[in-house]
Amino acid sequence: MSHATTARARSTEARRDGDSPHSAGAEHATVVSPSPAVTPLRLGYGTNGLADLRLDDALALLADLGYDGVGLTLDHMHLDPLAPDLATRTRRVARRLDTLGLDVTVETGARYVLDPRRKHGPSLLDPDPDDRARRVDLLIRAVRVAADLGAHAVHCFSGITPPGTDPETAWHRLTEALTPVLDAATAAGIPLAVEPEPGHLLATIADFRRLHRTLGEPEHLGLTLDIGHCQCLEPLSPADCVRAVAPWLRHVQIEDMRRGVHEHLPFGEGEIDFPPVLAALSATGYQGLTVVELPRHSHAGPHFAELSLPFLRRAEATATESPVLAPAHGDPSVTSEGSTS
Repeated sequence: MSHATTARARSTEARRDGDSPHSAGAEHATVVSPSPAVTPLRLGYGTNGLADLRLDDALALLADLGYDGVGLTLDHMHLDPLAPDLATRTRRVARRLDTLGLDVTVETGARYVLDPRRKHGPSLLDPDPDDRARRVDLLIRAVRVAADLGAHAVHCFSGITPPGTDPETAWHRLTEALTPVLDAATAAGIPLAVEPEPGHLLATIADFRRLHRTLGEPEHLGLTLDIGHCQCLEPLSPADCVRAVAPWLRHVQIEDMRRGVHEHLPFGEGEIDFPPVLAALSATGYQGLTVVELPRHSHAGPHFAELSLPFLRRAEATATESPVLAPAHGDPSVTSEGSTS
């Protein structure tokens, strides 16, 4: 375990005992072990929802508010993965995270980091092999950054199937492109956490399971579960989705959402019942970060960061009083594998 990871773990333990990460003697706080059936949640906020802040300011804000970690989207304003001296800049961010006691997951959903004219382009499904290689290079860079930061996982997604591309060709491109990224993640010991994204080739939990089987069920290939996406398009409830994917769960994004509408909403503005979701995450033993994902609310990022943490902590407290249901069985996705709907 890296020095940065060890320090952040100590700070997280201190906060669970009610101390600020900056309190005197916090590193020496006595930790009370939780019930074996419940894992305390570690809550974070995504920097894609704080795009108007300098990275140092964003990290300080989250630490001061009491978050356990950060979902760090590599972008031009936040640890630019394509600018010079990436390794040097990464070491500085690692020291900053260490000082503030923040855990981190590296996210790769920056809209225009590779192409100023194409949102999320080029993707792993691009018809041009050189363009696909640019996305692969970005993801391998993200793996290196994650290793240097002591991150829990590297998040990624498939991309939208290009016009005129049949599904089988798209799936072949995806598996071929992800192979070197997965090799790099395996060598670094960092889970690669693929996110089912509405409208993408890999849109559902069933699509992730298809990818997982196709690649031979590798140990370092895991899942990013966006709780809002479950509400949006999965037939099971978000809590049942959590239980269904527990063996592969490596990263969680969370926000409110409505059925059939892919719009990330502040908590309380959608339809999700959050205490059962948080209870399911705790009961399944999930140990990564649960990161608030509000990229379209970045104009008021500090405001929503301040509101989101107490909302989730209240829901978590309510969850401890709720019964834990039996794990769900069967395939949680109603849409067919390879769906782009």
